[in-house]
Amino acid sequence: MMTTDVGEARNWRSREGNCGACSYLLPKKIGWCWLVHTCIDDRDPHRLDRLFSSNPELANACIAHPDFEVRAIAANYANLFLLPPLLDDEDGAVRWTAARRLPKRYMLRLRTDPDRKVRIRVANLLDSEDLMQMLADEDSLVRGVARRIPYKWLLGMPSDPDALVRLDIAQRLVPDSLSALRRDRDWRVRYEVASRIETAELAGITEDKDSMVREVARGRLALCPELREEA
Repeated sequence: MMTTDVGEARNWRSREGNCGACSYLLPKKIGWCWLVHTCIDDRDPHRLDRLFSSNPELANACIAHPDFEVRAIAANYANLFLLPPLLDDEDGAVRWTAARRLPKRYMLRLRTDPDRKVRIRVANLLDSEDLMQMLADEDSLVRGVARRIPYKWLLGMPSDPDALVRLDIAQRLVPDSLSALRRDRDWRVRYEVASRIETAELAGITEDKDSMVREVARGRLALCPELREEA
């Protein structure tokens, strides 16, 4: 059951809702809003979403609201032609919401966004051919786009500083391209290499400092008698 208790509606400054002091007189007069149901001056995101989804023209007027959450929700419903300036908004949620609705060329601008969460979302949505610029990102989760980049680019990434990124690379490389990672400093990467590298390349890996890597390499070598003496 819906409540009409004014005390339950608070704005982004945590002040109680006050219809009498509301500056949005026109919406109130024509019935767009209803305190504790659909109200512009309400910090509850569900009520804000309900208001803007029913009144996109009101969303147009709120993309410059002082509260970032109001701007972000308004950006979901505002006219597309009003969204490009929001790509420079001070809040990452607002920038992302705007970019998600705009043509791809606008999202490309956010590949270097200062907010890592925005960059991660961008990396997950862009086509693989647009990801090259993000391979040098300072954040390992962003660089994790290695799973999606074209195969031909992987050969240039074996020296990535993050072990999980290198592991992703090792898992995608074909066996005859794994040599560059056979002496990787992380045992998980070397284990992947030892499990899949061409048998002729196993020499040396059988003496790896990690017992699990040695075991898998020796196990594979045991199946190739002609290579045992070389190892």
